[in-house]
Amino acid sequence: MTRTVDVRAREAHGTGAMIGAVLDGRLVRPVFQPIVDLSTRAVVGMEALARGPAGSVLEFPDRLFAAARDAGRFGELDMLCAERALELAVAAPVPPPLLFVNAEPAVLDQPLSPRLIELVSAGLPFREVLEFTERALPSVPGSMLRLVGAVQQWGNAIALDDVGVDPMSLAFLPVLEPEVIKLDMSLVRNPEAHTTRAVAAVVRSEARRTGAVVIAEGVETEDDLVVARDLGAHWGQGWLFGRPGRIEQASDRFDATAREALRPPRPGFHQAPGTPFQAAGRATVGSAETVAEALTGLRRVLAADRSAVVLVSSGAGAVPGIAGSLDGLVGQARSVIVIDKPVTDEFTAVVIGAGYGHALCVRSSGPLEVAVVEDLPTVAAVTRALLNRHG
Repeated sequence: MTRTVDVRAREAHGTGAMIGAVLDGRLVRPVFQPIVDLSTRAVVGMEALARGPAGSVLEFPDRLFAAARDAGRFGELDMLCAERALELAVAAPVPPPLLFVNAEPAVLDQPLSPRLIELVSAGLPFREVLEFTERALPSVPGSMLRLVGAVQQWGNAIALDDVGVDPMSLAFLPVLEPEVIKLDMSLVRNPEAHTTRAVAAVVRSEARRTGAVVIAEGVETEDDLVVARDLGAHWGQGWLFGRPGRIEQASDRFDATAREALRPPRPGFHQAPGTPFQAAGRATVGSAETVAEALTGLRRVLAADRSAVVLVSSGAGAVPGIAGSLDGLVGQARSVIVIDKPVTDEFTAVVIGAGYGHALCVRSSGPLEVAVVEDLPTVAAVTRALLNRHG
């Protein structure tokens, strides 16, 4: 429950005191924006958007979150936003079929609050969709996958948000395999741009492969709706369908079947047992020269696409004599993740980009075994095995 606290009375003492009042009084005020089926315009879900106390300088999210960050209470605010969104949706006379809630990348490694666990474990009258932005991908990938695993265990779903802003989001699509892919509004604004068409092609392919639902953001006009469908979106969100407001605003248009429109949860999918080498599958006996040649191939792939992500894991006794080749790979990469808990007798290098992936997996516990992988789903499985060994 919220408590009444006079936030305006504390404005004179600065935003530090104000954010304390907001957190102590649980004064986060979620608003909700409809997400609709582009074919029927039925409302399939609502996205919760955080607001501070009305009329205060912390009413809007940019200042609200900045004040919490400055006060060192960013994680508390993020958790409170999630709690309040669920509380209001649970208490709604007609709960939405799906509730979309944002996860802040900077604090994904914090433990879930007792209140949030209480709400989710009690059983929600809707399916929650936890949204990650691409900013979460390089910052705390291990924590992100562990949270995704908990979400799936509770029967809920995940979404990758702002897809198209940064190529890294496309690279991680097959790793996360989200139930929902949200196209950034910039794609709807620039439908003829080469990058827009390239992003749409990758997203369509991934949606066909995994059964993900595609949502277009920023749909403000009927023309935008046509563009969204042309880009491959099934659902849409934007002012054409409703502005952020009370959760009851669209309850008469809820599509009760939308909960089943998303792929069923897959507990354990993101934390499959085994090492990266085991995830790679078939291997052959090789040599240090075989490994060096494979690394040269990875460098050529990366030279053709500097936006790809490189992941490297090298155990203490994995493969001697490859330091120079590895430096050449890592040195030309824009985004590199070095796994901090490698398997002692394994070496793995992955280059993964928009719609493709390549992996080299080596095990040296006996005769040197080498697996070179170019099948994208298998490369994604290797990547998940790597990230589950990362902080």
